Amino acid sequence: QVQLVESGGGVEQPGGSLKLSCTASGFALDVYNIGWFRQAPGKEREGVSYISRFGAVYYAESVKGRFTISRDNAKNTVYLQMNSLKPEDTGVYYCARTLHMIGDNWSSTSSYYSWGQGTQVTVSS
Repeated sequence: QVQLVESGGGVEQPGGSLKLSCTASGFALDVYNIGWFRQAPGKEREGVSYISRFGAVYYAESVKGRFTISRDNAKNTVYLQMNSLKPEDTGVYYCARTLHMIGDNWSSTSSYYSWGQGTQVTVSS
């Protein structure tokens, strides 16, 4: 089955860390550009980070210096390391893929055509 599968979410206290994984099933991830998005209740889905197939990375201003995106093509997986978590990081986190080099449009949901099912991240004391 061709799909993206997110994992690694959970409940964490403010200041804590979580590492999310986005694993490709049924296809090779290395030719794709991958974005991480999140959606809080009652809010629109927003771009968090992006990594191109050549390794270029982008971050939302709200997560710069705290989150790190990386990819391990041998494991067919893209990671999102989240440190210094804040309550406002709470939401469902999704990864998505595109073959297009989207550059500055990385945070637009319309730039991607295939999404995972999401993993819940809750930051609360």
